[in-house]
Amino acid sequence: MNKKIELKVLDISDTQAQAGAYVILLGEKKGNRKLPLIVGASEAQSTAICLKGIKTQRPLTHDLFHTCLTVLNTELLRVLIYKVHEGVFYSYIYLKHQDEITRVDSRTSDAIALALRFEAPIFIYDSILENEQLTAENLEEEEEEEEVDGLQIPLNELEKALKIAIEEENYEIAANLRDEINKRKL
Repeated sequence: MNKKIELKVLDISDTQAQAGAYVILLGEKKGNRKLPLIVGASEAQSTAICLKGIKTQRPLTHDLFHTCLTVLNTELLRVLIYKVHEGVFYSYIYLKHQDEITRVDSRTSDAIALALRFEAPIFIYDSILENEQLTAENLEEEEEEEEVDGLQIPLNELEKALKIAIEEENYEIAANLRDEINKRKL
């Protein structure tokens, strides 16, 4: 039986390899291997907003899905990245309602965005991680890109988030948002 490895989200950045695409970098919770996933702009933005604790004025799709499941007394237990084919990762989300557990096929980017909102673990089979992990050579290239290119949440969204953070008296997030806004306006 293939061993499952728990992953965590390490970073999100845009990629020069594909226009409009982003990389979610996952890493082993108890190890050093790293796994890059190419995702679309909306999934990257949704994941980044959740990671940074930013509250949007209206719920994003993943927030809506989280709220619907919560209202229906359903929890997301875990995510499993179970297959990769031609660079595309396949995932299941495991939902629990009362005593019944249901496995649902999901795009990996959506599964990760939901796992973060539910604080659910993300797993991958060891053999997939071993085959798809970043090599030392690729990791150096990835780190260089991350220093130059960060996830570009639209400036107007950052300004809205800053206003909300100030209204909610969450000054640490507000300070981080202010710094990012000022850096972009230079």
